[in-house]
Amino acid sequence: MGDGHGSVRSEEDDSLGAGWESHRPAVFGAAYRLLGSVADAEDVTQDVWLRAAGADLRDVGDLRAWLVTVAARRSYDILKSARVRRETYVGPWLPEPLLTGPDAAQPVLVDESVGSAMLLIMEELSPSERVAFVLHDVFGLEFGKIAEVLDVSVPGARQLASRARRRVAKAKQSVPQASKAEREHVLGVFRAAYEAGDLAGLVRLLHPDAVFVTDGSGNVSAARKPIHGGERIAEVMVRVGRQWHADRIDFAEVGGELALVLHRGGRVHCVDTVQIADGLITAYRRVVNPDKLVRV
Repeated sequence: MGDGHGSVRSEEDDSLGAGWESHRPAVFGAAYRLLGSVADAEDVTQDVWLRAAGADLRDVGDLRAWLVTVAARRSYDILKSARVRRETYVGPWLPEPLLTGPDAAQPVLVDESVGSAMLLIMEELSPSERVAFVLHDVFGLEFGKIAEVLDVSVPGARQLASRARRRVAKAKQSVPQASKAEREHVLGVFRAAYEAGDLAGLVRLLHPDAVFVTDGSGNVSAARKPIHGGERIAEVMVRVGRQWHADRIDFAEVGGELALVLHRGGRVHCVDTVQIADGLITAYRRVVNPDKLVRV
């Protein structure tokens, strides 16, 4: 006869499985917001699942908070070591594109904090500020849990989140928020001008002080420094467009916003996200690093 422990464990496994399916988007979402990398976020999510599967969760009152806290602790370790790796990164660094909406392989929690502009703002925060901000302001975790993750006092955790919130708010003032309709219109006209090699058409859509940032990580040919000025950017885009002709340019939702996905030679060549203000593109960000395009 069995002693009943097996059936108890089975019930726990079933309960965790059901809870995991509903909370997995939060676990992945926390890791992605902290790391800006789909690959690293997937690794963290797998680590959290293995940790949860081997833990006694009977006394855990809030499974979502427990799982997100474990994800944050693992991400925090990676984030601290990533600072060193980032210093040796060749050229500008951009977040790995995260497909959202109907193109997403699995459910993703979407808000402004997964957009490329916001992730770049958070990149300016210290690792501890970033963790405190994401856990409290995005996921609503209490400061007691955040203090445990960061190994600081509760007032210290509250102060880190407050400081991060002020820095994010200040940076967001310079990041325009275009409506969905405006973004669709501008990107539609831009795609047509880009495909036609229409220099004047591109110049009309680019803000005179626009910036063009390309992330190639030294793996492929890409500008090692940001390019400034609408006319200069348009000239570079037309020249590059002639050198390699895209097979097709698709629209896709990336980080909750409409973006362009350029295909060449039967594969994704780059993913382009933009910042728009008053009908003009103020920032154009292109990820061509093949390591960051594997999951697109």
